[in-house]
Amino acid sequence: MTRTLADLLGIEAPILLGPFGGLSSIALTAAVSDHGGLGGYGLYGYAAERIAQTAAELRAETRRPFALNLWLPTGDEVLPGDPPLEPFLDALAPLFAAAGVAVPAPPAAFLPSVDDQWQAVMDAAPAAVSVVFGVPTPHQVEQARSRGIRLIGTATTVAEAVALEESGVDAIVASGSEAGGHRVSFLARAEESLVGTMSLVPQVVDAVRVPVVAAGGIADRRGVAAAIALGASGVQVGSAFLRTRQSAATEAHRRALAASSDTGTVLTRAMSGRLARGIPNRALREIETSGMIAPFPAQNWLTGVFRAAASVRGDGDLLSLWAGQSAAIGDRDDAAEVFAELAAGLP
Repeated sequence: MTRTLADLLGIEAPILLGPFGGLSSIALTAAVSDHGGLGGYGLYGYAAERIAQTAAELRAETRRPFALNLWLPTGDEVLPGDPPLEPFLDALAPLFAAAGVAVPAPPAAFLPSVDDQWQAVMDAAPAAVSVVFGVPTPHQVEQARSRGIRLIGTATTVAEAVALEESGVDAIVASGSEAGGHRVSFLARAEESLVGTMSLVPQVVDAVRVPVVAAGGIADRRGVAAAIALGASGVQVGSAFLRTRQSAATEAHRRALAASSDTGTVLTRAMSGRLARGIPNRALREIETSGMIAPFPAQNWLTGVFRAAASVRGDGDLLSLWAGQSAAIGDRDDAAEVFAELAAGLP
């Protein structure tokens, strides 16, 4: 099965880079692809023009296959003014002040058009498109197939995996609850879909016929070997690569990853309005204590205002410190070393 996934994606080793929404970098994506895996780049919030530019920059850095990642709409996304943002702006005022930014005025839109994003990705024609938070439409599947683009879906439960296979995706990432970042559930609330990787992967493998990629808690050769033993055709790794100098993570984020432990992460809606796993800091604690968390994507836009300033200042107390439960295991700071360690776990 590992060879099947490699052939499907045109890669040498079935090792995929987790596509970080907001933390992807050209350098890291290209490095993973150049070493024989599938580099992934998260396009959350990218307008069509920026998607085209990103794809061009990736092609300038690597001649190998790479994947672009999109968030599909779930239908519960709110628009500016619904609900009114003033109460949430007031609650976040101390964090805006700490970051040295003014309380922002609501934007005309929180996110670009998903249809425009999708068309831009189709025009860019990467080797693969990975999607989270849903199932691609029949039209999207047909568009991808007509361009020779592989589709990779992401499931947090067996039912989601079955729905993705029925939609026509080529492979499925089974994302266990250990994984860092957002819980990308779409058939039930994320809090009701927290299946661990060791339980999720073999059940998904038994339920579908397409290759399954294990994600969550995999940071070294032991995790890779375990995933393959559970029936996975490959692995997707996030936190171990996020810690490398090629990623777009700040030094404060890298230090937090290095200092993390098995119990050092929490699941929270504080930073984006959707459930995600990360390392607690001042911003997360103060937002949760206030109880004022706007729906997605309003909350993500609100916190993004002070997070952007904090990133420039290197203030880890005001960032989204996304991390998985095995972040402490991934102790290498170079993407080539991380890839070699993971590859050592393949059969």
